[in-house]
Parts: sequence; structure tokens; C-alpha cells
Amino acid sequence: MKVIVDTCVWSLALRRDEPDNSDAVSVLRELIRDGRVAMLGPIRQELLSGVKALAHFRKLTEALSAFPDEQLETEDFVEAARCFNRCRARGIQGSNTDFLLCATSLRRDFPVLTTDGDFVHFKKVLRIKLATSLA
Repeated sequence: MKVIVDTCVWSLALRRDEPDNSDAVSVLRELIRDGRVAMLGPIRQELLSGVKALAHFRKLTEALSAFPDEQLETEDFVEAARCFNRCRARGIQGSNTDFLLCATSLRRDFPVLTTDGDFVHFKKVLRIKLATSLA
């Protein structure tokens, strides 16, 4: 089964001078070895946004090119809006990208690997799965 890797985990692994050795980065490395990473275009965009040095931008773009984007469909965006509305009705805020991850997770039954605490709140309302390990 594929796992959606959130921007924050990729950032820990790729956008630091020294890669982080957190549990999330260790899981990411295993997912890469197993060919189980689900990349979404909006995550790719977030990772590449704000990279100041052109050389670093190119290096990051090349590293991410190994991960094809999951095809998103109209229903993914409609489901993301549903997720947004359901959470907001319960007082839970999130970004459009976060809710697109939730929608993709729900529609494909892919867990989300993240260090973003907002997903714990989303999980109270949505039936998303969070990947904490590969076990």
C-alpha cells in the first residue's frame, strides 16, 4: 500500500543542511526503498516553493522527479471541500492542501505520513489513517 508523505516530512529529509534522523524520516526512507511513496502535485509545489538558491531548487526538483504524482480527479477536490466543511463545522481549521491530502487518503485508503499535529485533529472527524511506522 502506498503512503502519502506530507510536505513537513519531505522538508525534514530534503530541505535541511543536515537531514533529520527523526522516526518520520526513517519511515520515509523505508517507503522510498519499498517504492510505496504517494506524491501529490500540491506537495511537490509546497516543497519547491520558497527555495531561494537556483542550484538547490534544481537539486530538489531532480530528487523529487523519482516520484510520479498520483493522478488527482475532480472527486478528490470535491471530497477535499467536504473534509474542510466537516472539520470546520467542528471548529477544526486546516489548509486546502491538508484537506486534499485527507481526501486522497480517504478515496484511496492511503495512510498519511506527517509530523503536522493538525492531522490528529482531522482524524477526530475524518476516517483518515496516519502512518506512524511501517509495522
